[in-house]
Amino acid sequence: MMTPERFTGSFTQQEPIPEEGIEAAVAVLRHGRLHRYNTAPGEVAEAALLEEEFAELTGAKYALAVASGGYALGCALRAVGLKPGEPVLTNAFTLAPVPGAIAAAGGRPVFVEVTDNLVLDFVHLEQQAKASGARILMLSHMRGHLCDMEALVALCDRLGVTIIEDCAHTMGAAWKGVPSGRHGLVACYSTQTYKHANSGEGGFLISDDAQVMARAIVLSGSYMLYSRHRAAPGPEVFESIRLETPNVSGRMDNLRAAILRPQLRTLPDRVARWNALYREMEAGLANTHGLRLTHRPEEETYVASSFQFLLPGWSPTRIGAFLARTGARGVELKWFGAPDPVAFTSRYDHWAYAPSTPLPQTDRILAELIDMRLPLTFSVEDAAQIARIIRAEVLAVGQADEADLQAEALNVKLPD
Repeated sequence: MMTPERFTGSFTQQEPIPEEGIEAAVAVLRHGRLHRYNTAPGEVAEAALLEEEFAELTGAKYALAVASGGYALGCALRAVGLKPGEPVLTNAFTLAPVPGAIAAAGGRPVFVEVTDNLVLDFVHLEQQAKASGARILMLSHMRGHLCDMEALVALCDRLGVTIIEDCAHTMGAAWKGVPSGRHGLVACYSTQTYKHANSGEGGFLISDDAQVMARAIVLSGSYMLYSRHRAAPGPEVFESIRLETPNVSGRMDNLRAAILRPQLRTLPDRVARWNALYREMEAGLANTHGLRLTHRPEEETYVASSFQFLLPGWSPTRIGAFLARTGARGVELKWFGAPDPVAFTSRYDHWAYAPSTPLPQTDRILAELIDMRLPLTFSVEDAAQIARIIRAEVLAVGQADEADLQAEALNVKLPD
């Protein structure tokens, strides 16, 4: 009998930092001025240059580089004036840093159902906004899926709700040609290793609102050195807020900024490569009985650094057997329906610090949802092989007897 093919690549191995970034980082290490405000006479800090370049990339008036994407979320909430105990709307399908940022900033997460295409359910959003009185929506573009942003803006304008966009998974994406992050009052991005630019940890805020960005800069730990920011409002904007805004230090340093600047210039090329992998996966899994792909609307320009599909109606036993078999063949998949958190795949009802009521639509979707990273160290041929393995195991497990799968589960440990 022929041995089933096995994938041997790593789902966590990223590309190396560009040589230009390595050289710039070494230069920072040699002169030792890692702190963004520690500059020589006439020198412009790497962090300040990075902010200028990110503002230009996104088309925003202002940009701020910070220590992490999670810090950016909390900073944005404080900058728009979140009050203690205030409700904040957010997707029920998201990752823990989003409700974590809301709770850490003193807010109360109010979860909103998502649709079968993994985006915000507008009907439930309106219901939750009216029931809670929330005036802020922290919109998570979870796993890179964009909702109809024009319709959302119109709805939030009618409801009097301010949008903060969590663009951790959509740097380089767009809706009808408008870059992701340009629809809300503030947008937040991440440069953690598995995002679209890699500095290990890091993040950005962007906004066109001078007051909001001035508060964010002071919050981030500028002290009275805010005039050294170049993608920032003028000094006069800081006068009214500089003494009443707390320092919640979360600055980006010059070392990480030096690593990131060359990566911004190559983002369009990386977007094209991610999307080629995604299209290969879609083609390989199309029309697989028992598996449903998500719909990507024509208006969406996505950045597909991950891949999602659903196994509608599958029991936990069947999904467990599928994950065990694909894992044994080298394909690392994550399941958002697991009863306990595993790695990054926790869900809204796991977060005890954010009490919630059951959301049946989201519960059904998460119970069926499978997720996979698509690192750029994969080739298109790798994506085709992974799709073949997934397809073969979906068909095999989907047709197997449930009792046989239960017996099989007694002898197979699921991958971590």
